[in-house]
Amino acid sequence: MVQISRAVRRAAVLATAASLVTLTACSSDSGSDSTSENLDGRGPITYVEGKDTTETGVVRQIIDAWNAEHPDEQVTFKEQSNDADQAHDDLVQHLQAKQSDYDVVALDVPWTAEFAAKGWLQPLTGEFAVDNTGILPATVESATYNGTQYAAPKNTNGGLLYYRSDLLPAAPKTWTELVAACEVAKTNNIDCYAGQFAPYEGLTVNTAEVINAFGGSFVGEDGKTPTVDSPESRAGLQVLVDNFKNGDIPAQDTTFKEPESQKAFEDGKALFLRNWPYVYANAEKDSSAVKGKFAVAPLPGKDGIGTSTLGGYNAAISAFSENKATARDFLTFLQGEQAQRIMAMDSLPPVRAALYDDPEIVAKYPFMPTLKVSIENAVPRPVTPFYPAVSKAVQDNAYAAIKGEKSVDQAITDMQSGIQSAGS
Repeated sequence: MVQISRAVRRAAVLATAASLVTLTACSSDSGSDSTSENLDGRGPITYVEGKDTTETGVVRQIIDAWNAEHPDEQVTFKEQSNDADQAHDDLVQHLQAKQSDYDVVALDVPWTAEFAAKGWLQPLTGEFAVDNTGILPATVESATYNGTQYAAPKNTNGGLLYYRSDLLPAAPKTWTELVAACEVAKTNNIDCYAGQFAPYEGLTVNTAEVINAFGGSFVGEDGKTPTVDSPESRAGLQVLVDNFKNGDIPAQDTTFKEPESQKAFEDGKALFLRNWPYVYANAEKDSSAVKGKFAVAPLPGKDGIGTSTLGGYNAAISAFSENKATARDFLTFLQGEQAQRIMAMDSLPPVRAALYDDPEIVAKYPFMPTLKVSIENAVPRPVTPFYPAVSKAVQDNAYAAIKGEKSVDQAITDMQSGIQSAGS
């Protein structure tokens, strides 16, 4: 996803949606606090999520299971576009207009703080609090803004290090070990490392993972104060810059998104690949040059296991829902054993920790225990209501640094200024 186009389109959508607030009869009284209304409301609800691309139709399976048990509180699935920008903008239009037709909404993790800050989500406090027992802590953190939980983690994701197990006896645990292993790549006349370094959201993710692994951060707990200007952040970005400069990360990686980096690895042209769990099944297909020749490990760090950027979706109750009690029960159902197992059996990473060690699931997806370690060490993308602008500041300056157009020091200084501007 290219953040420049997203920011422009969001601005237009927000302007349009703002006008709807004054024009539509569906809007609530602007002076009322919608989070205190309809707390006991029960009845049919609508669940909204982007297009379900899973092989077995996970969302419909879960909703069918709920509906079979709740004949008077049926859930209707509103399937959005597969395009994340379009899905985001659709939610903005409905929630900005305070419409009550979207009861529970699935939010890409960076959207949670944005929507919470605007007052569009029902806080999960008091009688609406959800039980986080057994839920991976990093996922709960992604659903929390300014000290309050606003969503229930639904499914998650974490980055993995794919490596050629036929060429290496074990995976590197640190960046120093990974760089040392690049000699093996040179001996075999292949590239060392493939990641996502084109100027888009994937670059924010790859940059954040290394900066976080070296102890850096981007914003404070308030979601606004920039914190990236630090020795730790500089050290993390320097790792990427140095490895682009010496060729261990090839220059072509500055054009790579997920598909291009995946292809390089599956074609046998890279020793290491940073990517998501879905690559595992593809790399084991007969068409893959590395079938049976690779393994996965957590991402490398400074002194040990590194830090993955957390992916996935959180489920939140619209502040404008008329049946919030039913919506609250549906959140609990989404996080329950039955729904989470349905997700896991279709390779959608669950938020319940125990399922990563479940024999049936591990037999089908051998990478699950490693993915659990990755997620346990994961950090959400910057939790801020100004995420698109923050992401743009990160990727623009990281890209300039790895291209040699800015020094690391200047890139971090400008990144700090960009994040400051985003929240002002």
